[in-house]
Amino acid sequence: MADDINKDNLLEHISDIVNKYSESLKNTKDLASLNRLEISTLGRKSELTTILKQIKDLKDPQEKKAVGQQANFAKKSIEDLILKRRDSIKSDYLAGVESKEKIDVTIPGRRIETGHIHPITQMTQLCEDIFMRMGFDVCYPYAIDDDFHNFEAVNIPPNHPARDSWDTFWTEDDQIAITHTSSMQNRILTSSQPPIRVIVPGRCFRNEATDARHEHTFTQIEGVYVDKGINLTHMLGVLKEFFSKFYEREVDVKFTPDYFPFVEPGGMMSLSCILCNGKGCSVCKKTGWLEILGCGMIHPKVLEMANIDSNTYSGFAWGFGVERLIMLKYDINDIRYFYSGNLDFLKQF
Repeated sequence: MADDINKDNLLEHISDIVNKYSESLKNTKDLASLNRLEISTLGRKSELTTILKQIKDLKDPQEKKAVGQQANFAKKSIEDLILKRRDSIKSDYLAGVESKEKIDVTIPGRRIETGHIHPITQMTQLCEDIFMRMGFDVCYPYAIDDDFHNFEAVNIPPNHPARDSWDTFWTEDDQIAITHTSSMQNRILTSSQPPIRVIVPGRCFRNEATDARHEHTFTQIEGVYVDKGINLTHMLGVLKEFFSKFYEREVDVKFTPDYFPFVEPGGMMSLSCILCNGKGCSVCKKTGWLEILGCGMIHPKVLEMANIDSNTYSGFAWGFGVERLIMLKYDINDIRYFYSGNLDFLKQF
């Protein structure tokens, strides 16, 4: 058998293989057929592989070299042809898909009902938008925080009687489910340089009985404003502007002194009643005013604990419950509706 092998026969056979498979490649219409053709042309049992194995039987080294070079050139040529044909088949397929499954982006889409954004989320986002337009940044609190940031950093040290106002949830490692978003106040003041204008919206938790006006879980927005020469009139002006935008009407505000350990002077801010326009109704107890939030000038100790010179800078802070604002805006008489999971209630928003 080896005596029949010569250079010219092998070279002729290589040329026939290239011509035959080049023609077959042109007629290949899909990738599966192309893969089968590739295996039959270049696989271990292919004609070209058989020729490469026969080169060793040639006696003349120069003939071995000539046939080997030609066989390798043929293999490379077929590989290039297969690669080009594969790209061509893919391009033809994608062109067909594009023409058959073309998407007209100008056609209006179908509305898919995926639920409703919860009213608390909607109103929190509205509050954020109003304050951001007023120049405030937004910072979110930790749901679980430590005693220092939740109490001590806002001038409520251990054994302070004001702690009785917060029946607090504690974890086994002495962390706190935050009772107010004031827990971020020290971090904000220590990480920023005045002027500081930040709001902190977040969920708060208190261990208390629930009724139409109270919940153990609620959403609060803390506000902090620190700069030179800040006083109560600035605070009332900022909050009056916010509530006028939130309720989409001009509201009046008044400040009534009260005690909070983290502000001095501190007090309650009231709005002219949203429901009766200040004329007097059962909700405002015929006074024409609604107490809406606690606020005041940031206590000098709170500023000093944040390394802010209280002789140079002053500021104010406030905190209000988002649920109560919504209840007034939409005349809702029970805070428990927000967390009841009642879809008929939620779908109204």
